[in-house]
Amino acid sequence: MQMLAMGAVDDRLRACVSQAGSRLDLWVEFKKSMNIERMAEIGVYRGDFAQGILTACETMKAYYMIDPWRHLDNWNKPSNHEHAVLEQCFHETMRKTDFAATKRIVLRGKTTEVAEKLADGELDFVYIDGDHTLRGIAIDLIRLYAKVRTGGFVGGDDFNNSIWEHKTEFEPTLVFPFAVYFAEAVGARIYALPYSQFCLQKASESRFEFIDLTAHYGDLSLRDQVTLPKLLKIRMWERFPGVMSVVRKTRNVFLRKNPSNR
Repeated sequence: MQMLAMGAVDDRLRACVSQAGSRLDLWVEFKKSMNIERMAEIGVYRGDFAQGILTACETMKAYYMIDPWRHLDNWNKPSNHEHAVLEQCFHETMRKTDFAATKRIVLRGKTTEVAEKLADGELDFVYIDGDHTLRGIAIDLIRLYAKVRTGGFVGGDDFNNSIWEHKTEFEPTLVFPFAVYFAEAVGARIYALPYSQFCLQKASESRFEFIDLTAHYGDLSLRDQVTLPKLLKIRMWERFPGVMSVVRKTRNVFLRKNPSNR
């Protein structure tokens, strides 16, 4: 697979965005446009994404599935179910992708446990949708970047412009902005895509650039998201959603009647 020039990648990504009606549509169009043949998905869960990609992309030659499918004691996220539930998720994934059994390679374990089973430069694309904490996204990007060939891509989910994807009882989601920092560290171009997705290309020459195709990502710092007023507001929404909804509606009515107070 040849390495596409930056301008060609930019044009193809913009075309994929314009044609996509969902996250799955976006990556199906991307894989077809970029002729992705060997990829890994990190965080397979119930296998819906894998099923969709393998169904739509018949030219896929190897699809690595990386997921521990077990309860993790040090992962504070809503999807960290009990072992029995995640064992069912594993079997569900196998059923959904049985039609592509000759193409799938199942690596059951955490990234740190199975990454070395992949050869450096083996993959055209890595899709990260696993542990979205700061610890998790750092491990996934750093350990798997070497497995992507020069000219290949790394993409991922939950590239949210707010770190508070879940309730404050859970660890924050830090795919954004960490993926941008990582791209700067390795000298890669990174794109913000619709549906809270990101994509960076592993280029032969170091050239960092953050290209926002959504116009939703501005400040890369975290300060405003962890100020006391911000956290108090989030906690109030969590504890008293009904009251806060009334407050918001009342405020919106007031601002419509008094636009000068905006």
